[in-house]
Amino acid sequence: MEQIDRWDYAGEGLEESQLPAAPWELVRSWVDQARRRNKAQGDLPEPDQISIGTVDEHGRPSVRTVLMRYLEPAGPGFYTNLDSRKARDLAANPQIAGTLTWAPLFHAIRFSGRARQLDRDVVRGYFESRPWGSRVGAWASAQSQPLHDRGELEQRVHELEQRWPDTGRPDDVPLPDGWGGYVIECDEVEFWAGRSSRLHDRLVFVREGDGDLSTEGAWRVERRQP
Repeated sequence: MEQIDRWDYAGEGLEESQLPAAPWELVRSWVDQARRRNKAQGDLPEPDQISIGTVDEHGRPSVRTVLMRYLEPAGPGFYTNLDSRKARDLAANPQIAGTLTWAPLFHAIRFSGRARQLDRDVVRGYFESRPWGSRVGAWASAQSQPLHDRGELEQRVHELEQRWPDTGRPDDVPLPDGWGGYVIECDEVEFWAGRSSRLHDRLVFVREGDGDLSTEGAWRVERRQP
């Protein structure tokens, strides 16, 4: 049998007394803590990476890791090509789950609910904040589609760079019609805090009423077994 490296999760855990009345405050706090940790110690690269799970029209699941570039009381969100595998899945079935995991902190947050497309003005604002090369790349990549070789992609990038040279302006590359974003409108938000002997804390906000992640009175809390 292969030798398995093991380590104990020496986290501080999470108690009900530490929870706010709605999940938003703690979501914001843990995300900020992860970002500070990476800046200070460098052991949490891409602290905003989130694993997104979808299912297609046949019920086949798919998980991929993207960057959480939207975080508001409405929920966490991300941007993508609207003809990508994830976007096609969400068109067929808007149910979605996402997980932020920060192993050095013994923290994770799980979101589950339904995906909603972000408003076009929000998408445009984010697109224009991206580096010029990333904006060109959004046009060059027919995301999730087959590609003959790397050279084919690089040739498309070269052609688009000539078409839309870098002028330093946020609108020098237009927003593609087929590029957008999604927010997860959550029914559940689970906070996972690692503890010794795998006796972790799992405290879950479960939606009971209307509102967003900051709405008090819209959530109840369950403790679930590790």
